[in-house]
Amino acid sequence: MAMTSLSGCGGSNPLGGDVTLHFVAADYGDPKTGNSSATYWNELVSAFQQKNPHIKVDVQVLSWDVVDDTVAKMVKAGKAPDIAQIGSYAAYAAQDQLYSADELFTVSEQADFIPSLVTAGSVDRVQYGIPWVSSSRMFFYNKKLFADAGISKAPQDWADIEKDARKLKKHGVKVPYGLPLGPEEAQAESLMWMLGNQGTYTDTVGSYTFDSENNVDALNWVRNHLVQPGLVQATDPAKTNRADIFADFLAGKAGMVMGHPSLLTQAEAAHLDVGVVPLPGQSGPSTDTLGVADWMMAFKQNGNKKADGEFLQYVFQEENAVKFLDEYGLLPVTTSASQAMRANPKDKDLVQFLQLLPDAVFYPVNKTSWGPVSAKVKTDIGQAMHTDAKPVLSKLQIYAQSQDIASNKTP
Repeated sequence: MAMTSLSGCGGSNPLGGDVTLHFVAADYGDPKTGNSSATYWNELVSAFQQKNPHIKVDVQVLSWDVVDDTVAKMVKAGKAPDIAQIGSYAAYAAQDQLYSADELFTVSEQADFIPSLVTAGSVDRVQYGIPWVSSSRMFFYNKKLFADAGISKAPQDWADIEKDARKLKKHGVKVPYGLPLGPEEAQAESLMWMLGNQGTYTDTVGSYTFDSENNVDALNWVRNHLVQPGLVQATDPAKTNRADIFADFLAGKAGMVMGHPSLLTQAEAAHLDVGVVPLPGQSGPSTDTLGVADWMMAFKQNGNKKADGEFLQYVFQEENAVKFLDEYGLLPVTTSASQAMRANPKDKDLVQFLQLLPDAVFYPVNKTSWGPVSAKVKTDIGQAMHTDAKPVLSKLQIYAQSQDIASNKTP
């Protein structure tokens, strides 16, 4: 793989007309197990460069732990990459540092992106965030543990979750329900519970609603009905990360979790018999689910708009995009790739996640304030499992509004 130092940013050769792009990407795999995303990007770049000899692409693949922060430091130092594939784009769009999607793609290519993702990637109706991969969330349960505990059907509502968790615990299951509200992805777990009670992080005009009655009631229910009765993992939910819960689930130690398509792929690889259903809500199956997308973006700094567009258009060709999705059990972001997935028998188990995507609720990633707000949610919201949720969510509300003001957004 062509690795670059942080100073190796893109630039043009004024004599030969050639250009070198610096591309930073997040790693969806694990280098230790040989499925690092570096392999995919190395092969794709090699094929691209054969077809486009005037463009060289230097790839830097970094772990999710550091990639967003690394790109932020590069931009602050005046050494922005040409293209980055990271978790958020809004702060860069707000500073007018990104090319818009219509500067990089043809009209037909831009129209191929799934509309809900275009909306999530847009600021003031201009798309700057280019969705790379997506996922929706569903409710997972271990069929064997359920059968052993005498549970005959999947939970439909919160009362079912509590009832089934009690049966699993009585039968000796170590983690009846896995509740990850630690700093890895607390913002996802908490939002899925809120959605089950018609709550959310923002209202229809984009104002934060952390301390709404629905949100408070949702987290109080989780504390009162799952945490306090000891129906979750032994570790403090506020310090438990998703990776630990997923590891327990894949090891057959957890009965129920909320998960994404990759977890289903991993469960199948582990020969674990799991059931997957829509998220249970307070009074029945939730009509909403969480949608998550990761983003591509092209920085203006080096002026390589034409080369950026040529590379991105190649990346998003159906064959190339589907190969990445298949590798990591993720969902497509374009209509064409979605149709290909639906038509492929080996992807039949992922179609149920795909069907939820058009109406999924996304984080407010188009708000410049969401970056710091999300970080605060990750560290603080788990405290609602120790005390009444109202003061915890009220503090988050005050913080979120202050960040909105600081970023010149409507509070």
